[in-house]
Amino acid sequence: MNSYETVFILTPVLSEEQAKEAVQKFEEQIGSLGGKVQHSESWGLKKLAYPIQKKSTGFYFLTQFQSPGEAIAELEVAFKRDERVMRFLTVRMDADHIKYAESRRKRLGAKSVKTEA
Repeated sequence: MNSYETVFILTPVLSEEQAKEAVQKFEEQIGSLGGKVQHSESWGLKKLAYPIQKKSTGFYFLTQFQSPGEAIAELEVAFKRDERVMRFLTVRMDADHIKYAESRRKRLGAKSVKTEA
């Protein structure tokens, strides 16, 4: 299993509860595809660098997980089909990236939404 990191932006018209439901849906999708969510955090409502769908802000979320490579295509189709998602990016984490992510998590500590070992 490979390690991946996905950052996605949800539309700002959602309430906090609706945003959490969307994140929960994607975490369950990862689990159903044979993956395991290791860390998830909310970066909150942030201003976008440029307008997307005539919106200037969005809810940012980061999810780090382990998954088989074949599952990524299905996960990205789920992101594309969900109208709440404005943008997403999934990258495969190499050893240095994993090490940096762990040190970053330790530095930020309390801001984490969900951490699993």
